[in-house]
Amino acid sequence: MATLSFEPLTYDDIPEYERPTLRQALVPVVGMLAFLSVGAIGLGLDAQMPLLWGVVFTGLVGRYWIGISWRRMYEGIVDGLRMGMQAILIIFVIYVLIAVWTAAGTIPALVYYGLDLLTPAVFLPVTALLATGVAFAVGSSWTTAGTLGVAFIGIGAGLGVPEPMTAGAVLTGAYTGDKISPLSDTTNLAAAVTNTDLLTHIRTMRVGTGIALGLSLVGYAVLGLTATGSIPAGRVAEIQTAITGAYSIHPVVFLPLLVTFGLALRGYPALPSLTVGVFAGVATQVFAQNSVVGPFVDGVAAALGAVAAAPLSPAAYGDAVAAVGSGLAPFTESFVTAWDVAQNGAAPETGVAIVNDLLATEGLIGAAWTITIVVAALALGGMLERTGVLAVLAHRLSKSISSVSGLTAGTAASAFGMNVLAAEQYMSIVVPGMSLRGLYDDFDLESRNLSRAVEAAGTTTSALVPWNAGGVYMAGVLGVPTLEYAPYYFLGILSPLILVAMGATGWRITKKSEETQAGIAGAVKSLGDD
Repeated sequence: MATLSFEPLTYDDIPEYERPTLRQALVPVVGMLAFLSVGAIGLGLDAQMPLLWGVVFTGLVGRYWIGISWRRMYEGIVDGLRMGMQAILIIFVIYVLIAVWTAAGTIPALVYYGLDLLTPAVFLPVTALLATGVAFAVGSSWTTAGTLGVAFIGIGAGLGVPEPMTAGAVLTGAYTGDKISPLSDTTNLAAAVTNTDLLTHIRTMRVGTGIALGLSLVGYAVLGLTATGSIPAGRVAEIQTAITGAYSIHPVVFLPLLVTFGLALRGYPALPSLTVGVFAGVATQVFAQNSVVGPFVDGVAAALGAVAAAPLSPAAYGDAVAAVGSGLAPFTESFVTAWDVAQNGAAPETGVAIVNDLLATEGLIGAAWTITIVVAALALGGMLERTGVLAVLAHRLSKSISSVSGLTAGTAASAFGMNVLAAEQYMSIVVPGMSLRGLYDDFDLESRNLSRAVEAAGTTTSALVPWNAGGVYMAGVLGVPTLEYAPYYFLGILSPLILVAMGATGWRITKKSEETQAGIAGAVKSLGDD
């Protein structure tokens, strides 16, 4: 289960003399949004520099206006980075895994067979459903997007489906399965921080999530019928021929996939499962994509023959050692090449441009650009938390709520706001979960209403924010900018809207008194039956 190494500050935790006013809290937030708008949109800069401006500006406001020491703000940065360390490590490993699985033939084989099995008309809804199943089984939207999602992007491109549509379908399925999986870290965290039983939390989410997925599938079916166009004659065959010319495609190349998902299904966390998948990919690349076994066997046979011909001759033993070394040379070369690909990626030359683009990888080095955005965003989020900005904004939001519908909408706004400000989906669950828990008690609402709200509007929307760890990660591994796939990521849009509609109508909003009465009625009925 996901846990935080620290508890974010609440409004009551902050001494009154250090507590920012609403105006003080808004200034760094407005500054951050202005820097991102001007820098990223107006000037065309990558997000790293505008985020750095935001860090500096927040530090100056925190030190010289709010009165927080540099040491405490630095501690906030450290806490923010510690909170996101698992995400950072997963990003590093996923970039290595994509490079290794591509070189091993795993991803090329998925693309090859996917082009045979799928058609443009059904591709998008099938992609969403398959991603849902995989994410539910392994409990991780990130693992699903970074493995099968990459293959779906390649398959979709071969079928003529625009990559942003494919990415949206992948994310819809990945986050749907993640939300309702008992293995998911965010699902466990939402239940824990709101004091809700895990299975009760999952059951409460199913209806809204199911409606959002159903509407999404309808949308993808319509897109599949109207937006994919026709496949140029011979295109699929050309792509498959290029793949088989560059890679050996056979069942063995699926070993890394089976090992990784097998460990995840056994309950191993994402990071060790993915790491084992890297080593399985290297082994598959060495033995399945390169001719190393034959030369080694020939070398051993030659060595045995030399010794048998002259068992007492020192020269024969020298020849035997040389023969074994000659047989090992291809293995050594292949082993070194595999780890070089893991670090630096590869640009295959298949003779077909679209295949070269689809299967080009960046490796560990390629993760650096993504990581720098995540680090800067987490540092900024940590400073906003430590200066009390997030706590003051959450408190002010809670004071403006006067109805159940307003509470539901306010929770959704708070969760999405934390994704924007703190750049980590864990904070989108923890801050509103802690800040609004008392209000749900005041309105006599079951805690399951709160746990559902923070997941429906927090977990699912993290991938819609370009500088959030989720948005940066998904854009990086799928190769589609956040703002391009956002219109097709239907779950991220529908999930919070359905949540707000539930709050406005009161549908499936459960009160403690109702639960108590239902429990008493059940007990009475049970006694009567006896």
